[in-house]
Amino acid sequence: MVGGRGCGKTRTGAEWVDALARGDPAFTAEPVGRIALVAETFADLREVMVEGPSGLLGIPARGPRPRWSPSRRRLTWPNGAVAQGFSAEDPDSLRGPQFGAAWCDELAKWPRPEAAFDMLQFGLRLGRHPRALVTTTPRPIPLLRRLLAAPRTAVSRARTHDNAAHLAPAFLETVTARYGGTRLGRQELDGELIEDRPDALWSRAGIEAARVAAAPALARIVVAVDPPATSGARSDACGLVAAGVAGEHAYVLADASLPRATPEAWAGAALALYHRLAADALVVEVNQGGEMASAVLRQCDPAVQVTPVRATRGKFLRAEPVSLLYAQGRVHHAGAFPALEDELCDFGPDGLSGGGSPDRLDALVWAVTALLLDGGGAPRIRGL
Repeated sequence: MVGGRGCGKTRTGAEWVDALARGDPAFTAEPVGRIALVAETFADLREVMVEGPSGLLGIPARGPRPRWSPSRRRLTWPNGAVAQGFSAEDPDSLRGPQFGAAWCDELAKWPRPEAAFDMLQFGLRLGRHPRALVTTTPRPIPLLRRLLAAPRTAVSRARTHDNAAHLAPAFLETVTARYGGTRLGRQELDGELIEDRPDALWSRAGIEAARVAAAPALARIVVAVDPPATSGARSDACGLVAAGVAGEHAYVLADASLPRATPEAWAGAALALYHRLAADALVVEVNQGGEMASAVLRQCDPAVQVTPVRATRGKFLRAEPVSLLYAQGRVHHAGAFPALEDELCDFGPDGLSGGGSPDRLDALVWAVTALLLDGGGAPRIRGL
C-alpha cells in the first residue's frame, strides 16, 4: 500500500494483521499463527505499529485484545497467534524465525532495505499462503521500484486527501498551500513515486531549489505557443506556457497546455492567457506553417504583438541552453506545474522516455529563449 502522509496506511496494516491473527474469513482460511512486524527502528515498532493511535492496540477491538509484551516485542492473541517485532536496522535478527505473514511499515525509510527484506523472505514459509503487506510513503529506492513492478505484487494507493475526514482541516490547508504540486508534495501527500531520468536535461531538485511562491514585478511577459501539426483525435497537445522576466531572471507563470485541441480552441486559450496576464507578446512556433499558426494570427487583433519563431535546430539542442539557465538558478517556477515538470525531468538526448512529443517543454523553451537568450542562442550567464 503506497500512500501519502495520514492517508491511513498504519490503520490498514494494523487491521490486516489483526484479521489474519484472528482468522477473519474475509482475509484468511485459518488464523495465521506467526506474523512478523518489521519497522525502521524498535521505537517505530512500539510507538507507531503497536501502541500508536492507529496501531494494533489502538484500533477498535473485535474481541479480546492481544497481550503486548514490550520486553519481548511480542503480541499474543487469545487463540495463540503471535506477532513478533523486528527492526530493519538489524537484518540478521530475521534469520531463524519463520512466519506465515509479515507487515513491513515505511519500507522506503529502512536503513538497510535490501538486506532486511531479503532475510524476511526466507522466513515467510509457514501456512498455505505466506505473504507480506508493505505500507509506505514512496521514495525512489531500488527495492520499492522492483516491488511495484513485480507481477505478483498487488498495489493499492491512497492520497492524504482521501482521509480528509479524519485529519485536521488546518493541517490539510497548510500542507496543500505549501507543498501542493511540488515534488515533495506529490511524494508525501499524493503517494507518487517521483524519479529523475539520469540523462535528463532538468532535475527535480534543481527545479525545487529555484521555486518561488510568486513572481516579483516583471519587466516583460510572453505567452509561448507550440501548436500541434494537425488537429483531431490523434494530434499532439498544444504547448502553451507563459513566463516573465525581472532583471536577469525568468519566472514561469502558467502552463495552460491543451491536449488534442482544435486550432480555434488553442488559439482562444492562448489569447485568453495573453490578456489575463497583460502579456507583451505572443510567441508562436511556425515550423508547421499551416492552419495552426494561421488560426492564431487570424484571431489576433492589432493590439496583440505576435512574434513568429522558427526552429532551425533539434529539440535537444534548443532546450540545452535553457536547461543551463535553470542550472544557474536563473529560471524560477512561480508555483507548481506538475505536468510540465514531469516532461522536463523526462527529456533526454533521445526525447521523452515514452516517445511522446514534448509540447509543454517546447513552449517553455520558446518563452525563456525570448526572454533571456541572445539572438545567437547563447545564454547570457554571468561567469561563463
